[in-house]
Amino acid sequence: MKLTGREKYELFGEGIITIILLLLLNLSVFILIDGALKTNPALSNAIFLVKNSIRIGGIQIWSYQNIFIAIMFLADLGVLYWRLERRYKQMQLRHIIAELHYIANGHFDHRIPFELSGDHQRVVDSVNSLVDSVISSMEEERALKQSKDDLITNVSHDLRTPLTSIIGYLRLIEDHQYQSTDDILKYTHTAYLKSIQMKSLVEDLFEYTKVSQSNPKLNYNKIHVDSMLQQLAASFELEAKQKGFVITSTCVPEDLEMMGDAEKIGRVFNNLITNALKYGAGGKHIYLNAHQINDTVIFEVANDGQKVPAQALGKLFDRFYRVEESRSKATGGTGLGLAIAQSIVEMHNGTIEAHSNDKRTSFIIQLPLKQPVRGHSQLVNIKK
Repeated sequence: MKLTGREKYELFGEGIITIILLLLLNLSVFILIDGALKTNPALSNAIFLVKNSIRIGGIQIWSYQNIFIAIMFLADLGVLYWRLERRYKQMQLRHIIAELHYIANGHFDHRIPFELSGDHQRVVDSVNSLVDSVISSMEEERALKQSKDDLITNVSHDLRTPLTSIIGYLRLIEDHQYQSTDDILKYTHTAYLKSIQMKSLVEDLFEYTKVSQSNPKLNYNKIHVDSMLQQLAASFELEAKQKGFVITSTCVPEDLEMMGDAEKIGRVFNNLITNALKYGAGGKHIYLNAHQINDTVIFEVANDGQKVPAQALGKLFDRFYRVEESRSKATGGTGLGLAIAQSIVEMHNGTIEAHSNDKRTSFIIQLPLKQPVRGHSQLVNIKK
């Protein structure tokens, strides 16, 4: 820490005053001791005898005046150092307080720049860490606020569109603006389809809110991975066939088992397979693969359909994000499926990421074999 000119002058003045006071104290003590020796001949003679008896090589090296001066000199140096060190630490503390006031006035990008020693350096490090933590919390709060605003905007958009259509068609019926029963059936059928879209959005939003809670509740079970993948493939077989896909599954080893919430993990794969069926245009195959590496299960849900643009890969797991910028309802997606999948995977202490090239689009999931389970677990197969 660099001292200002005023602080250097203050420190110099402190040293001068301390030296003067110590010299006066030394003089007073010396006068008192000398007076005591003069008024006490027996003590004076005893000191004289001791002084004469201490010789080295015939040279007398001791007198009470010299030893007094030496002791007081060393004591004065200690007191002077202590006083100056104390005043210097007070100056350091003043600098720290000044920096704190500067930061508290809104300069949150500022950090205490100087390095000290001892406890004061620990205080500086703690202050800088605290400021970093506050800034991080503020940024998270801003991101959370922005996320909430985006959530409201997206939900409003996705609800308003079908709701407007429903109201419009029902108004046509209410105002008798139809020519036949077929027109009424057409209007009510369109309103029904729009209602299904709204129901799908509300259900996905509810599911996302539930799995995004800070303390989610999980019901852990022992899951037979190969059976799970086979059941998933079978449950989507008809829908896949209608869209020209063939679903295959593999698991190595075949008897691989893991711990997890079977219902929620099933939701992850349902969302990923549904996503592949909706957006894997031009593809013919959907692959469900699993293999074990040490204490981790690596899952892959892949398709050989249309490539996902590179700029979209990093946003796939964002809430309400869809690769199609128009947010068309032609595919029926809400943009929450992958966000729900990511939340469930993270609840199981795992990771999920997406890769895509001209030949294959893959979602890679890594889940631990074991979870912090309490109580008895039983074998559970996932059913759609």
